[in-house]
Amino acid sequence: MVGQYGGAAFIIVYILCCFLLSLPIFLSESIIGRRGGSDIYGAMKKLAPGSKWKWAGLITIISPVLILSYYSVVGGWSVEYLFKSLAFEFNNTPSDRIPSLFSMFISSTWEPIIMHTLFLGATAGVIIGGVKKGIERFTKITIPLLFFLILIILVYSVSLPGASKGIDYLIKPDFSKLTAEAVAAAMGQSFFSMSLGVGTILIYSSYISKKENLLASGVGTAVSDLIFALLAGFAIMPAVFASGVEPDAGPGLVFQTLPFIFNKMGAGIPWVSAVIAIVFFITILVAALTSSISMMEASVAYLVDEKKFNRKKATAVIFIATWAIGVLCSLSFGPLSGVKLLGETIFNFLDKLVSNYLMTIGGLIFTIFVGWAMDKGAVRDELLSGGASPSNRPYIGPVYFLIRYVAPIAIVVIFVTNLLI
Repeated sequence: MVGQYGGAAFIIVYILCCFLLSLPIFLSESIIGRRGGSDIYGAMKKLAPGSKWKWAGLITIISPVLILSYYSVVGGWSVEYLFKSLAFEFNNTPSDRIPSLFSMFISSTWEPIIMHTLFLGATAGVIIGGVKKGIERFTKITIPLLFFLILIILVYSVSLPGASKGIDYLIKPDFSKLTAEAVAAAMGQSFFSMSLGVGTILIYSSYISKKENLLASGVGTAVSDLIFALLAGFAIMPAVFASGVEPDAGPGLVFQTLPFIFNKMGAGIPWVSAVIAIVFFITILVAALTSSISMMEASVAYLVDEKKFNRKKATAVIFIATWAIGVLCSLSFGPLSGVKLLGETIFNFLDKLVSNYLMTIGGLIFTIFVGWAMDKGAVRDELLSGGASPSNRPYIGPVYFLIRYVAPIAIVVIFVTNLLI
């Protein structure tokens, strides 16, 4: 996204969006989740009994299933490229043919589907383990590992000859490139990065202690997510510029150009470039899994809480649904590439539907519910953690203002902009 929308100027807008837009939505989901102590549908039914808000909550149940269906296809690509790295395939392929490996892979029929299945299966395995035994144990191990791996790549990336151009691209803004589309993209990316508007934060919040400081957790999450995003940018962009690759290559930065870059990073020593590639694609895979787990949990929680499925049965149902849709998304790069929905391939159609519309609608639902439908005393009580976080008192007014007015207006602007561009 930074490569497509002009570097540092995009980053500045993205930072503002994280705190003025995404943080209020994050807090809204957290307040609903902990106060309701249930899935999205159940929480809204409990907090606004007799109203139709529960049906608005049900809309957001659809989004995680759709996201996971095509997200797991991309996750499968990271599995494939990890296997390729482990097999030293990039070292045994002429440099000018490395980019074509990606197009050959995604346009094939069975291989991407197998990788999609493996990735989705790994996600389901963690979900079956539950929150404490599965999700929490997984993230406690993998998130520090992910941070460490990104730092290794960053240190090497910024030391490459010519990397200074990539650093300048990330720290010297050119506001002439900042269009309405870029601003909307920055807002949408802040949504996607923090998993907002689809109920994943709401579900996680339903599991936490009533004494947990929601405001501190929200700010901590926003800051951590932002720092990690910037670290990833500084790990990748300098290497891209050092190799003369165009920064707006999109997914090609990862799957088409970076294996070529890793070969250069190895300085002609095969095992060095192979290790670098393996480390990077482990990083990508870990990042993808932490996101897919939260998306599957949001849908599984609804089936467990409302339909009284046991966790294994609920996970199996969501797995089958997302796998089937995902297969269609995968085939849209090959045998089904000619099938169009409103002029888009199946994969691109779902991506635009969720990112441009469903996530923004979900964010709007959560902020309006907390700002206008929930009892103000209940909101205040949650922000004070039932009296356990009295230091939050001075911030309640500004936070409530952001939730009630700033975030909903900004979301409507995003939605309208996406319709017009």
